[in-house]
Amino acid sequence: MIPLVLASASPARLATLRAAGLEPSVVVSGVDESQVAGLAPAALAQRLADLKCAAVADEVGSGRLVLGCDSVLELDGAALGKPGDADEAVLRWRAMRGRSGVLHTGHCLRDTTSERQSTATGSTVVHFAQVTDDEIAAYVESGEPLHVAGAFTIDGLGGAFVTGIEGDHHNVVGLSLPLLRDLVTELGHRWTDLWSRR
Repeated sequence: MIPLVLASASPARLATLRAAGLEPSVVVSGVDESQVAGLAPAALAQRLADLKCAAVADEVGSGRLVLGCDSVLELDGAALGKPGDADEAVLRWRAMRGRSGVLHTGHCLRDTTSERQSTATGSTVVHFAQVTDDEIAAYVESGEPLHVAGAFTIDGLGGAFVTGIEGDHHNVVGLSLPLLRDLVTELGHRWTDLWSRR
């Protein structure tokens, strides 16, 4: 079993991998996301994933697969990451309600032995409910939307405010399992070899 390192502090990404039978170690990249600007939303998500993967791959040494991911919500052509504060989260939700956006998640997987890497961006259309001002206020007050790209989750309190998706559900959580399996295969490994032998 080749060890997998997740270059992300996201509890949702870690939980997704664990539910799929993997037991990665976590090394947070420390990449300053504000350093990357001027890219289209999907390209931004991929660039940040690449940077996170590279930062951690340089740290952990050989014999590992390092996975960097980053998610961005595209609405009206703009890239929306984590909201800066509660007021911004409220404004976001007022703009998103009753509409649809595209959640882009960049994935970068590097084999630190061969130094080969594979990358891909998953994109999933997300349809938002026509939530009320009171629901928005309560949701923002919960704190959940302040810590996630697009100011929403599909696997937490925000799940009730998502009426449907087109594409991979896991991608909206922050990591596409089918896409990751493809990247693992591209690097010459078998997906089932990453399963934890607990």
